[in-house]
Amino acid sequence: MSKGSNRPHPHNHLFGEKMKPKNWASTVKRIGGYFSNQKVLLSLVLLMVVISSALSLLGPFLIGVAIDSYIVKENAEGLTKLLIGLIFVFIGQSLSIWLQNYWMIGIAQQTVYRMRNDLFKQFHRLSISFFDKRQHGELMSRVTNDIENVSSTLNSSFIQVFSSILTLIGTIAVMIYLSPLLTIISLSIVPLMVFGLKWITKRTGARFKEQQRNLGEINGYIEEITSGQRIVKSFSQEKRVMEEFMVKNERLKESGYWAQTFSGFIPKLMNVLNNGSFALIAGVGGVLALNGKVSIGVIVIFVEYSRQFTRPLNDLANQFNTLLSAVAGAERVFEILDESREERDEDNAIELSSVKGKVEFRNVSFSYEGDGKTVSGLSFSVKEGETVALVGPTGAGKTTVVNLLSRFYDADNGQILIDGHDSKNVKRSSLRRHMAFVLQDSFLFEGSIFENIRYGRLGASDEEVIKAAKLANAHSFIQKLPKGYHTILNQEGSGISQGQKQLLSIARAILADPSLLILDEATSSIDTITEMKIQEALQRLMTGRTSFVIAHRLNTIQQADQILVLHDGGILEKGTHEELLNHKGFYHSLYNSQLKQEA
Repeated sequence: MSKGSNRPHPHNHLFGEKMKPKNWASTVKRIGGYFSNQKVLLSLVLLMVVISSALSLLGPFLIGVAIDSYIVKENAEGLTKLLIGLIFVFIGQSLSIWLQNYWMIGIAQQTVYRMRNDLFKQFHRLSISFFDKRQHGELMSRVTNDIENVSSTLNSSFIQVFSSILTLIGTIAVMIYLSPLLTIISLSIVPLMVFGLKWITKRTGARFKEQQRNLGEINGYIEEITSGQRIVKSFSQEKRVMEEFMVKNERLKESGYWAQTFSGFIPKLMNVLNNGSFALIAGVGGVLALNGKVSIGVIVIFVEYSRQFTRPLNDLANQFNTLLSAVAGAERVFEILDESREERDEDNAIELSSVKGKVEFRNVSFSYEGDGKTVSGLSFSVKEGETVALVGPTGAGKTTVVNLLSRFYDADNGQILIDGHDSKNVKRSSLRRHMAFVLQDSFLFEGSIFENIRYGRLGASDEEVIKAAKLANAHSFIQKLPKGYHTILNQEGSGISQGQKQLLSIARAILADPSLLILDEATSSIDTITEMKIQEALQRLMTGRTSFVIAHRLNTIQQADQILVLHDGGILEKGTHEELLNHKGFYHSLYNSQLKQEA
Protein backbone atom coordinates (compact mmCIF):
# COMPACT_ATOMS: atom_id res chain seq x y z
CA MET A 1 0.00 0.00 0.00
CA SER A 2 0.96 3.58 -0.38
CA LYS A 3 3.46 4.77 2.13
CA GLY A 4 1.58 7.97 2.60
CA SER A 5 -1.74 6.37 3.41
CA ASN A 6 -4.05 7.23 6.26
CA ARG A 7 -3.69 3.87 7.89
CA PRO A 8 -2.83 4.10 11.62
CA HIS A 9 0.76 3.64 12.64
CA PRO A 10 2.15 1.97 15.76
CA HIS A 11 1.82 4.14 18.84
CA ASN A 12 4.96 4.07 20.89
CA HIS A 13 3.04 5.02 24.02
CA LEU A 14 1.36 1.64 23.98
CA PHE A 15 4.57 0.11 25.26
CA GLY A 16 5.00 2.69 27.96
CA GLU A 17 1.65 2.04 29.60
CA LYS A 18 1.66 0.30 32.94
CA MET A 19 0.30 -3.21 32.61
CA LYS A 20 -2.81 -3.79 34.70
CA PRO A 21 -2.77 -6.74 37.12
CA LYS A 22 -4.37 -9.85 35.69
CA ASN A 23 -6.28 -12.69 37.32
CA TRP A 24 -3.47 -15.19 37.85
CA ALA A 25 -5.83 -17.96 38.93
CA SER A 26 -7.70 -17.58 35.65
CA THR A 27 -4.43 -17.64 33.67
CA VAL A 28 -3.24 -20.82 35.39
CA LYS A 29 -6.66 -22.38 34.81
CA ARG A 30 -6.43 -21.57 31.10
CA ILE A 31 -2.98 -23.15 30.89
CA GLY A 32 -4.46 -26.21 32.60
CA GLY A 33 -7.12 -26.34 29.89
CA TYR A 34 -4.40 -27.34 27.43
CA PHE A 35 -3.89 -30.56 29.43
CA SER A 36 -7.40 -31.77 28.58
CA ASN A 37 -6.30 -34.30 25.94
CA GLN A 38 -3.39 -35.60 28.04
CA LYS A 39 -5.25 -36.60 31.21
CA VAL A 40 -3.97 -40.20 31.26
CA LEU A 41 -0.32 -39.20 30.92
CA LEU A 42 -0.77 -36.38 33.42
CA SER A 43 -2.33 -38.84 35.88
CA LEU A 44 0.72 -41.08 35.52
CA VAL A 45 3.00 -38.10 36.18
CA LEU A 46 1.07 -37.20 39.32
CA LEU A 47 1.17 -40.83 40.45
CA MET A 48 4.96 -40.87 40.04
CA VAL A 49 5.17 -37.61 42.01
CA VAL A 50 3.15 -39.17 44.84
CA ILE A 51 5.38 -42.27 44.82
CA SER A 52 8.64 -40.29 44.75
CA SER A 53 7.39 -37.99 47.55
CA ALA A 54 6.38 -40.97 49.68
CA LEU A 55 9.73 -42.68 49.14
CA SER A 56 11.58 -39.46 49.97
CA LEU A 57 9.81 -39.52 53.35
CA LEU A 58 10.36 -43.23 53.87
CA GLY A 59 14.17 -43.02 53.47
CA PRO A 60 14.91 -40.78 56.51
CA PHE A 61 12.36 -42.65 58.59
CA LEU A 62 14.13 -45.95 57.92
CA ILE A 63 17.47 -44.36 58.84
CA GLY A 64 16.01 -43.36 62.22
CA VAL A 65 14.66 -46.88 62.69
CA ALA A 66 18.12 -48.28 61.84
CA ILE A 67 19.73 -46.16 64.56
CA ASP A 68 17.22 -46.97 67.31
CA SER A 69 16.48 -50.60 66.47
CA TYR A 70 19.75 -51.92 65.04
CA ILE A 71 22.79 -49.65 65.51
CA VAL A 72 22.16 -48.85 69.21
CA LYS A 73 21.27 -52.51 69.85
CA GLU A 74 24.18 -53.71 67.68
CA ASN A 75 21.93 -55.89 65.52
CA ALA A 76 24.07 -56.33 62.38
CA GLU A 77 21.74 -58.77 60.62
CA GLY A 78 18.72 -56.52 60.99
CA LEU A 79 20.78 -53.50 59.93
CA THR A 80 21.90 -55.31 56.76
CA LYS A 81 18.33 -56.13 55.79
CA LEU A 82 17.23 -52.56 56.42
CA LEU A 83 20.09 -51.16 54.37
CA ILE A 84 19.08 -53.42 51.45
CA GLY A 85 15.56 -52.06 51.83
CA LEU A 86 16.95 -48.52 51.78
CA ILE A 87 18.75 -49.26 48.52
CA PHE A 88 15.47 -50.32 46.90
CA VAL A 89 13.75 -47.23 48.30
CA PHE A 90 16.36 -44.90 46.76
CA ILE A 91 16.28 -46.81 43.43
CA GLY A 92 12.48 -46.61 43.36
CA GLN A 93 12.62 -42.90 44.17
CA SER A 94 15.13 -42.24 41.36
CA LEU A 95 13.11 -44.28 38.86
CA SER A 96 9.84 -42.49 39.71
CA ILE A 97 11.56 -39.09 39.40
CA TRP A 98 13.00 -40.05 36.00
CA LEU A 99 9.61 -41.27 34.72
CA GLN A 100 7.73 -38.19 35.91
CA ASN A 101 10.28 -35.89 34.26
CA TYR A 102 10.28 -37.90 31.02
CA TRP A 103 6.49 -37.88 30.74
CA MET A 104 6.19 -34.25 31.80
CA ILE A 105 8.54 -33.12 29.03
CA GLY A 106 6.17 -34.69 26.50
CA ILE A 107 3.15 -33.03 28.12
CA ALA A 108 4.91 -29.65 28.21
CA GLN A 109 5.99 -29.79 24.58
CA GLN A 110 2.51 -30.85 23.44
CA THR A 111 0.95 -28.05 25.49
CA VAL A 112 3.15 -25.27 24.11
CA TYR A 113 2.77 -26.81 20.64
CA ARG A 114 -1.00 -26.33 20.88
CA MET A 115 -0.60 -22.89 22.44
CA ARG A 116 1.78 -21.77 19.69
CA ASN A 117 -0.61 -23.13 17.04
CA ASP A 118 -3.54 -21.29 18.62
CA LEU A 119 -1.58 -18.04 18.70
CA PHE A 120 -0.46 -18.35 15.08
CA LYS A 121 -4.02 -19.19 13.97
CA GLN A 122 -5.27 -16.19 15.93
CA PHE A 123 -2.89 -13.93 14.00
CA HIS A 124 -4.72 -14.95 10.83
CA ARG A 125 -8.13 -14.30 12.37
CA LEU A 126 -7.30 -10.76 13.47
CA SER A 127 -8.08 -7.73 11.37
CA ILE A 128 -5.49 -5.74 9.46
CA SER A 129 -6.10 -2.85 11.88
CA PHE A 130 -4.67 -4.98 14.72
CA PHE A 131 -1.34 -5.35 12.90
CA ASP A 132 -1.36 -1.70 11.80
CA LYS A 133 -1.24 -0.63 15.45
CA ARG A 134 1.46 -2.99 16.72
CA GLN A 135 5.13 -3.63 16.13
CA HIS A 136 5.70 -6.95 14.45
CA GLY A 137 8.72 -7.71 16.61
CA GLU A 138 6.66 -7.26 19.78
CA LEU A 139 4.16 -9.81 18.46
CA MET A 140 7.03 -12.14 17.59
CA SER A 141 8.19 -11.90 21.21
CA ARG A 142 4.89 -13.37 22.33
CA VAL A 143 5.20 -16.33 19.98
CA THR A 144 8.80 -17.04 21.01
CA ASN A 145 9.92 -15.64 24.38
CA ASP A 146 6.60 -15.74 26.22
CA ILE A 147 5.62 -19.22 25.11
CA GLU A 148 9.15 -20.46 25.81
CA ASN A 149 8.74 -19.21 29.38
CA VAL A 150 5.60 -21.31 29.70
CA SER A 151 7.43 -24.31 28.23
CA SER A 152 10.36 -24.13 30.66
CA THR A 153 8.01 -23.76 33.61
CA LEU A 154 5.93 -26.79 32.64
CA ASN A 155 9.09 -28.83 32.10
CA SER A 156 10.45 -28.24 35.59
CA SER A 157 8.41 -26.04 37.91
CA PHE A 158 5.06 -27.83 37.58
CA ILE A 159 6.38 -31.14 38.96
CA GLN A 160 8.55 -29.44 41.55
CA VAL A 161 5.69 -27.37 42.93
CA PHE A 162 3.35 -30.37 43.20
CA SER A 163 6.08 -32.54 44.69
CA SER A 164 7.02 -29.85 47.20
CA ILE A 165 3.42 -29.50 48.39
CA LEU A 166 3.05 -33.27 48.86
CA THR A 167 6.40 -33.48 50.66
CA LEU A 168 5.40 -30.66 52.99
CA ILE A 169 2.10 -32.32 53.92
CA GLY A 170 3.70 -35.74 54.41
CA THR A 171 6.62 -34.35 56.40
CA ILE A 172 4.40 -32.42 58.81
CA ALA A 173 2.15 -35.46 59.31
CA VAL A 174 5.06 -37.78 60.22
CA MET A 175 6.74 -35.14 62.38
CA ILE A 176 3.57 -34.66 64.43
CA TYR A 177 3.34 -38.44 64.85
CA LEU A 178 6.92 -38.68 66.14
CA SER A 179 7.07 -35.59 68.39
CA PRO A 180 4.48 -32.77 68.55
CA LEU A 181 6.90 -30.59 70.55
CA LEU A 182 9.73 -30.81 68.03
CA THR A 183 7.17 -30.28 65.27
CA ILE A 184 6.06 -27.01 66.84
CA ILE A 185 9.70 -25.91 67.14
CA SER A 186 10.32 -26.78 63.47
CA LEU A 187 7.21 -24.92 62.34
CA SER A 188 8.13 -21.81 64.33
CA ILE A 189 10.09 -20.52 61.35
CA VAL A 190 7.03 -20.62 59.03
CA PRO A 191 5.59 -17.19 60.05
CA LEU A 192 8.98 -15.63 59.33
CA MET A 193 9.09 -17.37 55.93
CA VAL A 194 5.58 -16.22 55.04
CA PHE A 195 6.30 -12.64 56.07
CA GLY A 196 9.59 -12.57 54.16
CA LEU A 197 8.15 -14.16 51.02
CA LYS A 198 5.18 -11.79 51.07
CA TRP A 199 7.46 -8.78 51.28
CA ILE A 200 9.68 -10.04 48.44
CA THR A 201 7.01 -11.36 46.05
CA LYS A 202 5.00 -8.16 46.36
CA ARG A 203 7.92 -6.43 44.64
CA THR A 204 9.02 -9.12 42.21
CA GLY A 205 5.65 -9.61 40.47
CA ALA A 206 5.50 -6.09 39.03
CA ARG A 207 9.21 -6.23 38.12
CA PHE A 208 8.87 -9.45 36.13
CA LYS A 209 5.88 -8.07 34.22
CA GLU A 210 7.86 -4.94 33.46
CA GLN A 211 10.79 -7.07 32.32
CA GLN A 212 8.57 -9.04 29.89
CA ARG A 213 7.06 -5.84 28.51
CA ASN A 214 10.49 -4.26 28.01
CA LEU A 215 11.74 -7.45 26.35
CA GLY A 216 8.84 -7.35 23.89
CA GLU A 217 9.53 -3.69 23.13
CA ILE A 218 13.23 -4.19 22.47
CA ASN A 219 12.50 -7.20 20.24
CA GLY A 220 10.07 -5.09 18.25
CA TYR A 221 12.64 -2.31 17.89
CA ILE A 222 15.37 -4.71 16.77
CA GLU A 223 13.06 -6.30 14.18
CA GLU A 224 12.03 -2.87 12.89
CA ILE A 225 15.57 -1.47 12.64
CA THR A 226 16.98 -4.66 11.13
CA SER A 227 14.29 -4.61 8.42
CA GLY A 228 14.93 -0.92 7.76
CA GLN A 229 18.72 -1.09 7.84
CA ARG A 230 19.05 0.25 4.30
CA ILE A 231 17.07 3.38 5.25
CA VAL A 232 19.03 3.81 8.48
CA LYS A 233 22.32 3.81 6.58
CA SER A 234 20.96 5.92 3.70
CA PHE A 235 20.10 8.74 6.09
CA SER A 236 23.17 8.21 8.33
CA GLN A 237 20.99 7.58 11.36
CA GLU A 238 23.20 4.90 12.92
CA LYS A 239 24.12 7.07 15.92
CA ARG A 240 20.50 7.99 16.70
CA VAL A 241 19.37 4.38 16.34
CA MET A 242 22.13 3.16 18.67
CA GLU A 243 21.18 5.83 21.21
CA GLU A 244 17.53 4.79 21.10
CA PHE A 245 18.51 1.14 21.47
CA MET A 246 20.71 1.98 24.46
CA VAL A 247 17.76 3.66 26.17
CA LYS A 248 15.54 0.60 25.61
CA ASN A 249 18.35 -1.76 26.56
CA GLU A 250 19.00 0.22 29.73
CA ARG A 251 15.30 0.02 30.60
CA LEU A 252 15.35 -3.78 30.11
CA LYS A 253 18.54 -4.09 32.15
CA GLU A 254 17.07 -2.08 35.03
CA SER A 255 13.82 -4.06 35.16
CA GLY A 256 15.71 -7.36 34.90
CA TYR A 257 18.22 -6.26 37.56
CA TRP A 258 15.58 -5.39 40.14
CA ALA A 259 13.44 -8.43 39.31
CA GLN A 260 16.40 -10.75 39.86
CA THR A 261 17.69 -8.78 42.86
CA PHE A 262 14.42 -8.96 44.78
CA SER A 263 13.83 -12.59 43.83
CA GLY A 264 17.44 -13.39 44.80
CA PHE A 265 16.57 -12.55 48.41
CA ILE A 266 14.34 -15.63 48.55
CA PRO A 267 16.99 -18.40 48.69
CA LYS A 268 19.13 -16.29 51.06
CA LEU A 269 16.21 -15.86 53.43
CA MET A 270 15.37 -19.56 53.24
CA ASN A 271 18.97 -20.58 54.00
CA VAL A 272 19.12 -18.37 57.09
CA LEU A 273 15.83 -19.72 58.42
CA ASN A 274 16.83 -23.27 57.51
CA ASN A 275 20.03 -23.03 59.54
CA GLY A 276 18.09 -21.55 62.44
CA SER A 277 15.68 -24.48 62.34
CA PHE A 278 18.60 -26.96 62.47
CA ALA A 279 20.03 -25.22 65.51
CA LEU A 280 16.70 -25.24 67.34
CA ILE A 281 16.05 -28.93 66.65
CA ALA A 282 19.57 -29.95 67.61
CA GLY A 283 19.50 -27.94 70.83
CA VAL A 284 15.99 -28.81 72.05
CA GLY A 285 16.25 -32.39 70.72
CA GLY A 286 19.50 -32.91 72.60
CA VAL A 287 17.90 -31.76 75.89
CA LEU A 288 14.90 -34.06 75.30
CA ALA A 289 17.19 -36.99 74.48
CA LEU A 290 19.18 -36.49 77.69
CA ASN A 291 15.90 -36.56 79.63
CA GLY A 292 14.76 -39.70 77.82
CA LYS A 293 11.85 -37.94 76.10
CA VAL A 294 12.96 -38.85 72.56
CA SER A 295 15.42 -41.30 71.04
CA ILE A 296 18.54 -40.49 69.06
CA GLY A 297 16.89 -41.94 65.96
CA VAL A 298 13.94 -39.54 66.30
CA ILE A 299 16.32 -36.58 66.50
CA VAL A 300 18.11 -37.80 63.36
CA ILE A 301 14.73 -38.19 61.61
CA PHE A 302 13.71 -34.69 62.70
CA VAL A 303 16.95 -33.13 61.53
CA GLU A 304 16.50 -34.79 58.14
CA TYR A 305 12.77 -33.98 58.05
CA SER A 306 13.41 -30.37 58.97
CA ARG A 307 15.57 -30.23 55.86
CA GLN A 308 12.83 -32.12 54.00
CA PHE A 309 10.42 -29.52 55.34
CA THR A 310 12.43 -26.42 54.47
CA ARG A 311 13.69 -27.79 51.14
CA PRO A 312 10.20 -27.85 49.58
CA LEU A 313 9.64 -24.33 50.87
CA ASN A 314 12.98 -23.35 49.40
CA ASP A 315 12.09 -25.04 46.09
CA LEU A 316 8.74 -23.30 46.02
CA ALA A 317 10.44 -19.97 46.68
CA ASN A 318 13.08 -20.58 44.01
CA GLN A 319 10.48 -21.67 41.47
CA PHE A 320 8.44 -18.57 42.18
CA ASN A 321 10.71 -16.57 39.88
CA THR A 322 10.04 -18.93 37.00
CA LEU A 323 6.34 -19.07 37.80
CA LEU A 324 6.15 -15.26 37.81
CA SER A 325 7.83 -15.05 34.43
CA ALA A 326 5.75 -17.89 32.95
CA VAL A 327 2.40 -16.54 34.14
CA ALA A 328 3.33 -13.06 32.89
CA GLY A 329 4.25 -14.61 29.53
CA ALA A 330 1.05 -16.66 29.41
CA GLU A 331 -1.00 -13.55 30.17
CA ARG A 332 0.58 -11.80 27.20
CA VAL A 333 -0.22 -14.79 24.97
CA PHE A 334 -3.82 -14.91 26.18
CA GLU A 335 -4.13 -11.15 25.61
CA ILE A 336 -3.66 -11.82 21.90
CA LEU A 337 -5.96 -14.86 21.96
CA ASP A 338 -8.64 -12.68 23.59
CA GLU A 339 -8.33 -9.90 21.02
CA SER A 340 -11.43 -9.24 18.96
CA ARG A 341 -11.13 -11.13 15.72
CA GLU A 342 -11.90 -9.72 12.32
CA GLU A 343 -15.63 -9.15 12.29
CA ARG A 344 -17.46 -12.30 11.38
CA ASP A 345 -19.36 -12.46 8.15
CA GLU A 346 -23.08 -11.85 8.36
CA ASP A 347 -25.15 -14.98 8.99
CA ASN A 348 -26.71 -14.62 5.55
CA ALA A 349 -23.43 -13.69 3.82
CA ILE A 350 -23.20 -15.11 0.32
CA GLU A 351 -20.46 -16.79 -1.70
CA LEU A 352 -19.58 -15.16 -5.00
CA SER A 353 -18.94 -17.96 -7.47
CA SER A 354 -17.91 -15.40 -10.07
CA VAL A 355 -17.38 -11.63 -10.23
CA LYS A 356 -17.89 -9.56 -13.35
CA GLY A 357 -16.28 -6.49 -11.84
CA LYS A 358 -18.95 -3.81 -11.49
CA VAL A 359 -18.18 -1.68 -8.41
CA GLU A 360 -20.12 1.16 -6.83
CA PHE A 361 -19.40 3.31 -3.77
CA ARG A 362 -22.56 4.94 -2.36
CA ASN A 363 -22.02 7.78 0.10
CA VAL A 364 -19.22 5.92 1.90
CA SER A 365 -17.67 7.42 5.05
CA PHE A 366 -14.92 5.96 7.23
CA SER A 367 -12.37 6.88 9.89
CA TYR A 368 -9.55 4.76 11.35
CA GLU A 369 -9.65 6.06 14.89
CA GLY A 370 -13.29 7.03 15.17
CA ASP A 371 -12.66 10.78 15.23
CA GLY A 372 -11.83 12.70 12.05
CA LYS A 373 -13.23 11.16 8.84
CA THR A 374 -10.60 9.77 6.48
CA VAL A 375 -13.13 9.56 3.65
CA SER A 376 -16.55 11.18 3.75
CA GLY A 377 -19.55 10.92 1.44
CA LEU A 378 -17.57 9.06 -1.24
CA SER A 379 -19.69 8.09 -4.26
CA PHE A 380 -18.59 6.75 -7.67
CA SER A 381 -19.27 3.78 -9.92
CA VAL A 382 -17.00 1.59 -12.03
CA LYS A 383 -18.16 -0.48 -14.96
CA GLU A 384 -17.03 -4.03 -15.61
CA GLY A 385 -13.49 -4.13 -16.99
CA GLU A 386 -12.78 -0.43 -16.43
CA THR A 387 -9.53 0.97 -15.06
CA VAL A 388 -9.89 3.55 -12.31
CA ALA A 389 -6.94 5.63 -11.20
CA LEU A 390 -6.87 7.13 -7.69
CA VAL A 391 -4.89 10.37 -7.57
CA GLY A 392 -4.25 12.84 -4.81
CA PRO A 393 -1.80 14.13 -2.23
CA THR A 394 -0.60 12.08 0.74
CA GLY A 395 -3.45 11.46 3.17
CA ALA A 396 -6.15 12.07 0.57
CA GLY A 397 -7.64 8.59 1.11
CA LYS A 398 -6.31 6.59 -1.85
CA THR A 399 -5.22 3.56 0.16
CA THR A 400 -8.35 3.82 2.31
CA VAL A 401 -10.50 3.28 -0.78
CA VAL A 402 -8.81 -0.04 -1.62
CA ASN A 403 -8.79 -1.04 2.07
CA LEU A 404 -12.55 -0.61 2.12
CA LEU A 405 -13.02 -2.34 -1.23
CA SER A 406 -11.10 -5.41 -0.02
CA ARG A 407 -12.82 -5.26 3.41
CA PHE A 408 -9.59 -4.97 5.32
CA TYR A 409 -11.72 -2.32 7.00
CA ASP A 410 -15.50 -1.88 6.82
CA ALA A 411 -17.12 1.46 6.06
CA ASP A 412 -18.77 3.33 8.94
CA ASN A 413 -21.59 4.51 6.69
CA GLY A 414 -22.73 3.95 3.13
CA GLN A 415 -22.52 0.94 0.82
CA ILE A 416 -19.91 -0.66 -1.40
CA LEU A 417 -21.55 -2.78 -4.10
CA ILE A 418 -19.84 -5.58 -6.02
CA ASP A 419 -21.94 -6.67 -9.00
CA GLY A 420 -24.91 -5.19 -7.15
CA HIS A 421 -24.20 -7.06 -3.88
CA ASP A 422 -23.46 -5.09 -0.73
CA SER A 423 -19.89 -6.16 0.14
CA LYS A 424 -20.89 -6.47 3.81
CA ASN A 425 -23.22 -9.28 2.77
CA VAL A 426 -20.44 -11.11 0.92
CA LYS A 427 -18.06 -13.48 2.71
CA ARG A 428 -14.64 -11.88 2.98
CA SER A 429 -12.85 -14.99 1.77
CA SER A 430 -15.16 -15.16 -1.24
CA LEU A 431 -14.60 -11.50 -2.08
CA ARG A 432 -10.81 -11.64 -1.76
CA ARG A 433 -10.67 -14.83 -3.79
CA HIS A 434 -11.64 -12.73 -6.82
CA MET A 435 -9.08 -10.01 -6.07
CA ALA A 436 -5.35 -9.68 -6.60
CA PHE A 437 -2.89 -7.09 -5.35
CA VAL A 438 0.33 -5.76 -6.84
CA LEU A 439 1.67 -3.50 -4.13
CA GLN A 440 4.28 -0.80 -4.10
CA ASP A 441 6.48 -2.91 -1.81
CA SER A 442 6.65 -6.31 -3.44
CA PHE A 443 6.68 -8.98 -0.74
CA LEU A 444 8.39 -12.29 -1.43
CA PHE A 445 8.29 -15.31 0.85
CA GLU A 446 11.33 -17.38 1.61
CA GLY A 447 11.23 -20.14 -0.98
CA SER A 448 11.76 -20.83 -4.66
CA ILE A 449 10.53 -18.63 -7.49
CA PHE A 450 8.11 -21.41 -8.37
CA GLU A 451 6.63 -21.24 -4.86
CA ASN A 452 6.45 -17.44 -4.80
CA ILE A 453 4.54 -17.20 -8.08
CA ARG A 454 2.35 -20.21 -7.22
CA TYR A 455 1.20 -18.36 -4.09
CA GLY A 456 -1.36 -16.73 -6.39
CA ARG A 457 -2.99 -20.12 -7.02
CA LEU A 458 -1.56 -23.02 -5.05
CA GLY A 459 -3.00 -25.69 -7.34
CA ALA A 460 -1.30 -24.33 -10.47
CA SER A 461 1.04 -26.58 -12.42
CA ASP A 462 4.63 -25.71 -13.29
CA GLU A 463 3.57 -25.03 -16.86
CA GLU A 464 0.92 -22.54 -15.69
CA VAL A 465 3.47 -20.81 -13.48
CA ILE A 466 5.91 -20.47 -16.38
CA LYS A 467 3.13 -19.17 -18.63
CA ALA A 468 2.24 -16.50 -16.05
CA ALA A 469 5.91 -15.53 -15.77
CA LYS A 470 6.13 -15.13 -19.54
CA LEU A 471 3.04 -12.89 -19.57
CA ALA A 472 4.64 -10.83 -16.78
CA ASN A 473 7.90 -10.44 -18.75
CA ALA A 474 9.70 -12.28 -15.91
CA HIS A 475 10.62 -15.51 -17.74
CA SER A 476 13.78 -14.20 -19.39
CA PHE A 477 15.48 -12.98 -16.21
CA ILE A 478 14.37 -16.09 -14.26
CA GLN A 479 16.07 -18.34 -16.83
CA LYS A 480 19.34 -16.47 -16.33
CA LEU A 481 19.37 -17.23 -12.60
CA PRO A 482 21.66 -20.12 -11.51
CA LYS A 483 18.76 -22.47 -10.70
CA GLY A 484 16.05 -20.82 -12.77
CA TYR A 485 12.61 -21.24 -11.27
CA HIS A 486 14.11 -23.30 -8.46
CA THR A 487 16.24 -20.38 -7.23
CA ILE A 488 15.60 -19.79 -3.52
CA LEU A 489 14.72 -16.24 -2.46
CA ASN A 490 14.45 -14.75 1.01
CA GLN A 491 11.90 -12.20 2.21
CA GLU A 492 13.96 -9.31 0.86
CA GLY A 493 14.40 -11.08 -2.47
CA SER A 494 18.18 -10.86 -2.27
CA GLY A 495 19.87 -11.54 -5.56
CA ILE A 496 17.21 -9.88 -7.71
CA SER A 497 16.38 -6.23 -8.29
CA GLN A 498 13.33 -4.27 -7.16
CA GLY A 499 11.98 -4.31 -10.70
CA GLN A 500 12.40 -8.09 -10.95
CA LYS A 501 10.59 -8.51 -7.63
CA GLN A 502 7.76 -6.44 -9.09
CA LEU A 503 7.60 -8.66 -12.18
CA LEU A 504 7.30 -11.73 -9.93
CA SER A 505 4.44 -10.03 -8.07
CA ILE A 506 2.70 -9.38 -11.39
CA ALA A 507 3.21 -13.02 -12.41
CA ARG A 508 1.65 -14.07 -9.11
CA ALA A 509 -1.38 -11.86 -9.81
CA ILE A 510 -1.70 -13.14 -13.39
CA LEU A 511 -1.71 -16.71 -12.10
CA ALA A 512 -4.47 -15.85 -9.61
CA ASP A 513 -6.67 -14.76 -12.57
CA PRO A 514 -8.65 -12.20 -10.53
CA SER A 515 -11.75 -10.24 -11.55
CA LEU A 516 -10.76 -7.23 -9.44
CA LEU A 517 -7.22 -5.91 -9.51
CA ILE A 518 -5.60 -3.43 -7.13
CA LEU A 519 -2.32 -1.88 -8.22
CA ASP A 520 -0.01 0.33 -6.23
CA GLU A 521 2.50 1.60 -8.79
CA ALA A 522 6.12 0.93 -7.95
CA THR A 523 8.10 2.12 -10.94
CA SER A 524 9.44 5.41 -9.66
CA SER A 525 12.91 4.06 -8.80
CA ILE A 526 13.23 1.53 -11.60
CA ASP A 527 15.29 1.85 -14.76
CA THR A 528 13.50 2.75 -17.99
CA ILE A 529 13.78 -0.68 -19.67
CA THR A 530 12.45 -2.52 -16.60
CA GLU A 531 9.70 0.05 -16.23
CA MET A 532 8.62 -0.58 -19.81
CA LYS A 533 8.51 -4.33 -19.11
CA ILE A 534 6.45 -3.72 -15.98
CA GLN A 535 4.02 -1.41 -17.77
CA GLU A 536 3.62 -3.91 -20.58
CA ALA A 537 3.00 -6.73 -18.08
CA LEU A 538 0.51 -4.59 -16.17
CA GLN A 539 -1.43 -3.84 -19.34
CA ARG A 540 -1.74 -7.58 -20.02
CA LEU A 541 -2.82 -8.16 -16.44
CA MET A 542 -5.42 -5.38 -16.50
CA THR A 543 -6.99 -6.41 -19.79
CA GLY A 544 -10.59 -7.47 -19.20
CA ARG A 545 -10.39 -6.84 -15.46
CA THR A 546 -11.73 -4.06 -13.27
CA SER A 547 -8.62 -2.35 -11.98
CA PHE A 548 -7.99 0.19 -9.25
CA VAL A 549 -4.64 1.93 -9.64
CA ILE A 550 -3.15 4.06 -6.89
CA ALA A 551 -1.28 6.47 -9.12
CA HIS A 552 1.88 8.30 -8.12
CA ARG A 553 3.21 9.11 -11.58
CA LEU A 554 0.42 10.63 -13.62
CA ASN A 555 2.01 9.83 -17.00
CA THR A 556 1.29 6.11 -16.31
CA ILE A 557 -2.50 6.52 -16.06
CA GLN A 558 -3.32 8.47 -19.17
CA GLN A 559 -5.24 5.52 -20.60
CA ALA A 560 -7.41 5.02 -17.48
CA ASP A 561 -11.16 4.98 -18.13
CA GLN A 562 -11.67 7.39 -15.27
CA ILE A 563 -9.45 9.22 -12.83
CA LEU A 564 -10.65 10.12 -9.34
CA VAL A 565 -8.81 13.06 -7.81
CA LEU A 566 -9.11 12.66 -4.03
CA HIS A 567 -8.57 15.47 -1.58
CA ASP A 568 -9.35 15.53 2.17
CA GLY A 569 -11.31 12.28 1.91
CA GLY A 570 -13.61 13.37 -0.93
CA ILE A 571 -13.64 13.42 -4.72
CA LEU A 572 -12.39 16.79 -5.89
CA GLU A 573 -12.42 15.99 -9.62
CA LYS A 574 -13.43 13.07 -11.79
CA GLY A 575 -12.96 12.29 -15.48
CA THR A 576 -10.54 11.01 -18.10
CA HIS A 577 -7.03 12.33 -18.48
CA GLU A 578 -8.00 14.66 -21.32
CA GLU A 579 -11.15 15.87 -19.58
CA LEU A 580 -9.28 16.73 -16.40
CA LEU A 581 -6.52 18.54 -18.31
CA ASN A 582 -9.13 20.59 -20.17
CA HIS A 583 -10.84 21.37 -16.87
CA LYS A 584 -7.63 23.10 -15.76
CA GLY A 585 -8.20 22.32 -12.09
CA PHE A 586 -6.19 20.51 -9.41
CA TYR A 587 -5.26 17.57 -11.66
CA HIS A 588 -4.03 19.96 -14.37
CA SER A 589 -1.75 21.70 -11.87
CA LEU A 590 -0.50 18.40 -10.45
CA TYR A 591 0.24 16.98 -13.89
CA ASN A 592 2.12 20.05 -15.06
CA SER A 593 4.19 20.21 -11.87
CA GLN A 594 5.26 16.58 -12.42
CA LEU A 595 6.21 17.33 -16.03
CA LYS A 596 8.42 20.18 -14.86
CA GLN A 597 10.09 17.96 -12.24
CA GLU A 598 10.77 15.22 -14.80
CA ALA A 599 12.11 17.78 -17.25
